[in-house]
Amino acid sequence: MTILKNTPFDALEVGMTAEAERLCVADDFFVFAHSSGNLNPLHLPAEDGDGDGRPEAVAPSAWIGALISGVLGNRLPGPGTLYESQTLEWTGRAHAGDTLITRVTLTEKLDGNRARFATTVSIKDGPEILKGEAVVIAPTTQRSFDLHDIPGLRVQSHLHFDRLLAEAEPLPPIPTAVVAPEEANSLGGALLGAEHTIIRPILIGDAAKMHAAAAELGKDLSGYEIIDEPSHTAAAETGVRLVNEGRANALMKGHLHTDILLSAVLKSGTGLRVGRRLSHVFVMDVPGLDHLLFVSDAAINIAPDLETKVDIIQNAIDLAIALGIAVPKVGVLSAVETVTPKIPSTLDAAILSKMADRGQIRGGEVDGPLAMDNAVDIAAARTKGIRSAVAGRAEILIAPNLESGNMLAKELTFIAGAEAGGIVLGAKCPIILTSRSDDDKARLASCAIAALYARKATV
Repeated sequence: MTILKNTPFDALEVGMTAEAERLCVADDFFVFAHSSGNLNPLHLPAEDGDGDGRPEAVAPSAWIGALISGVLGNRLPGPGTLYESQTLEWTGRAHAGDTLITRVTLTEKLDGNRARFATTVSIKDGPEILKGEAVVIAPTTQRSFDLHDIPGLRVQSHLHFDRLLAEAEPLPPIPTAVVAPEEANSLGGALLGAEHTIIRPILIGDAAKMHAAAAELGKDLSGYEIIDEPSHTAAAETGVRLVNEGRANALMKGHLHTDILLSAVLKSGTGLRVGRRLSHVFVMDVPGLDHLLFVSDAAINIAPDLETKVDIIQNAIDLAIALGIAVPKVGVLSAVETVTPKIPSTLDAAILSKMADRGQIRGGEVDGPLAMDNAVDIAAARTKGIRSAVAGRAEILIAPNLESGNMLAKELTFIAGAEAGGIVLGAKCPIILTSRSDDDKARLASCAIAALYARKATV
């Protein structure tokens, strides 16, 4: 419970001061743009021009001015305060990532319960960027309120997937064997990827059903390569053969059971095995998170043993690197962050962490066991006394089993508003698995993820 209390007019004394510290983040600017109607692109995140890929946005001047209102209304005089007038003079600019210090100082008490304040906003350990004066009508009685009584707000933006799509679209379309896209959802995902020049689909399945699905979508298949194969088992085997022949560089699941597709992939002699266990990786764009989040395995390995978890982690690291994370941070999850023999997943996590230290898992930093809170929240990690490069900063989350991984991914999607794309790794090519519940951005993102991974694999 956080209670804010005011200072009534009679208790105000000249020289009183109050201040607040606020990290300036891009989501603040999205909220301001929608609430004010000021959609000036200068104030919205965009890729900057210095090559580091860091979102850059100039803080809206009126938004900075509103920080003064926050201190006057919440701290001094506090709840019950009303504006009479305000002057503002900007002497600098703030950007996303800056920490701002807003300060008000009482300079004069006036008649009618009015009070004059000197106001400033400065960058922490930096220059002053705003100065001015505010006259307010101060409250005359004690008032307070609980911050938790104010509804929360979540910004629904998926900038990370936008970046993936922007990187994938200029690449040559990746030839993709699409197996049994015989209804509107599965065919629509493949055609959407083609329209954005991310994949070049080779449609394998019952030709009559595919044309019927296209008609339902209002699409024409005359420009696409079609292989008529009504049997799902034979269609899956055909898709795998095209990969082995070099005619396709990715495989995409259509309207058939995943087991049928993966049986063809794993078939001895003719499949796509490369000596590593297959695993599925969800790539998630979570609103408010400043990086992509990878969750594995949530779709293939039901109760992975230690050796399988090594492959699951290595697959996820390889994908994260392909998507632009130089040294991915991997948190191996359990219910607790201490090694507890009665919880086998904590033993696996500790072993996997040491295996990474010894170079048996390559390319990333691995730590575990970590509970979910101290894997993704630095404050939670510090509270528990955990200090590592991964704790509180994990970019890859390795679940102890399929059930927990699947629940985690779907909770992020349906409760936290995340977009989720994903592929299966560990074969000769990426395998795109889409769900009927995926929206257009998720389908496109899965295609983009496969294309970017395939590009990295051929470099």
